Amino acid sequence: MHTRLYRNGALEKEGFPIEEVSEYVRDPGSTVWFDLCSPSPEDLRLIGDELGLHELAVEDVLTDHQRPKVDVYDNHLFITVYGVHVEEGRLVPVEVNVFVTANALVTVRENAHFDIVAVVRRWDSASRLAGHGVSFLLHGLLDYVVDGQFDLVQDLDGQAEALEETLFEEDGVRDARELQRRAYVLRKNTTRLRKIAMPMREVLGTLLRREQGLIAEPAMLPYYEDVRDHVLRVAEWVESIRDMLANVRETRLAEQGFRLNEIMKRVTSWAAIIAVPTAITGAYGQNVPYPGEGQAWGFWMSTVLVALASVGLYAIFKRKDWL
Repeated sequence: MHTRLYRNGALEKEGFPIEEVSEYVRDPGSTVWFDLCSPSPEDLRLIGDELGLHELAVEDVLTDHQRPKVDVYDNHLFITVYGVHVEEGRLVPVEVNVFVTANALVTVRENAHFDIVAVVRRWDSASRLAGHGVSFLLHGLLDYVVDGQFDLVQDLDGQAEALEETLFEEDGVRDARELQRRAYVLRKNTTRLRKIAMPMREVLGTLLRREQGLIAEPAMLPYYEDVRDHVLRVAEWVESIRDMLANVRETRLAEQGFRLNEIMKRVTSWAAIIAVPTAITGAYGQNVPYPGEGQAWGFWMSTVLVALASVGLYAIFKRKDWL
């Protein structure tokens, strides 16, 4: 459990019990942050009563898989965002719910896969902005979330480009099953990232509304604008990757069709080469008189016809690139 108390822009205390929070939030000059990881419903209701949180916001925390959003209530904001956690090559989003009051920030993490210590380090590295209170704390949290999504989309883009180049490599053709598996995992990760990244545009848009005075302090607006710029870049990048994967899939299908045509041409050509000798020997096997019947030159004539026809067909098909 993590707790912090800022007073007049300076970190004054941390690691104190949550029971002391209600005492600190009464002071307008204080800013309090505390973190909960997988809390019980009773803990959430207790916090809600102490901070005067709306019951619907508390219920949303207990409901899994909320869409990234901002709900504006009379005395606080309720924000849902998702951190990114990659496990065995697959993206596993981690839900983080945030309560924002005039001088308190409460983070509720779905599980420990969201690195809250990294968020604290980000606050410490920008401590000169701590005088802006809750607006400063929320910016550090959102900046960490969006940077994580930005790093992931960069990695996905690199994987998509590598997959695209593999299409025309000999090894990629031989290992078609592995190529298909990589494409599937990449499409799955991109789809999951899109679901948590695209709504972030609305989240930042709501926070930047000037009539919404809880967060939109003039001095902090440029920092929130920078976060929104990263959000827009992530959204555009995700769409670009989806288009690239669609092109990879279409190219892969076209390549498979082309290879199938090549195989069919070769099979058909060899079948034609085999069919001619079969026709000649079959004619000589009829139970009727034929030229050279019962004589050695008849056998050698049929053998020469088979050889000439086979070589001639092979040369013709090779010239047409059917073999």
